[in-house]
Amino acid sequence: MLDVKRLQILLAVVEGGSVTSAADELFYTPSGVSQQLRKLEEEVGQPLLQRHARGMTPTDAGHVLASHARRILQQMDAAIADLDQLAGLKSGSLSLGTFPTLGSSFMPLVISRFRKLYPSVNLDVRSTRLQELMSLLSKGEISLGLLWEYEWHKLNRADFELTTLFTEPTVLVVGVEHPFAQLDEIDMVDTAHEQWIVRANEHPVAELLERTCNTAGFSPKISFQANDYQEAQAMVSVGLGIALAPKSAVMNNHPGVKILSLGEAAAPRSVVLAQRRDRVRAPAENAFQSLLVEMAQTWIR
Repeated sequence: MLDVKRLQILLAVVEGGSVTSAADELFYTPSGVSQQLRKLEEEVGQPLLQRHARGMTPTDAGHVLASHARRILQQMDAAIADLDQLAGLKSGSLSLGTFPTLGSSFMPLVISRFRKLYPSVNLDVRSTRLQELMSLLSKGEISLGLLWEYEWHKLNRADFELTTLFTEPTVLVVGVEHPFAQLDEIDMVDTAHEQWIVRANEHPVAELLERTCNTAGFSPKISFQANDYQEAQAMVSVGLGIALAPKSAVMNNHPGVKILSLGEAAAPRSVVLAQRRDRVRAPAENAFQSLLVEMAQTWIR
């Protein structure tokens, strides 16, 4: 393996014509330059320079190696420049994962601001369910993942480094013509005789509804299972039932519904930033994390 520093010294001698000029350019002593040249000739097994009274000229091997050295050093300069670009967030890419309720509310605001601050960083954003997000993180296909947890459904702290961004309340969604729509807050006990719209496919909000209703002393009567919160709101708006939702899921609420507070009757949901513990983090990742933490402070009030 050839030493890059010695290649730099050879190139400086060839271009400058003498050991003295190379020493001045590279801040070496002349004897230090001569010593490094001898070691380089030993490494390649043939003479690289012809020594004359007034300086040095390269042998054929010296010409060949100096030509390669010039390209190698140019590539190294380019590599350093590219790394400096990344460190200064003037280029690079970042892969992110989020889930649908944040992908339609909080994340677009963060992404918009990040792109204004760092327009040259390319973002690859994926939105999917919790288990898939954790799989993407584990495989290194995304660098940052936004996850969620409830008090009875905690994420494993051993798997990832987790930062809680915010904790959002669970709210009640009712139609604008429902009697509850005249209120701003309601006691869960007063909903005992209502029909409920819930998320399908064993969605966590279904367990949340069951737990909340049972604590209030009744079991919920399900009238519809929705595939997403937009569908749930639409069915609430036509009076098919009422629904529970994390607040961020109804930030862009349907015009036919009203959002009511439940106080502390229903458990809140925590939104968490997850990163693999064994990764070296790029500057773009650190910058996006800082922006997430900053904007999360004013997201849910």
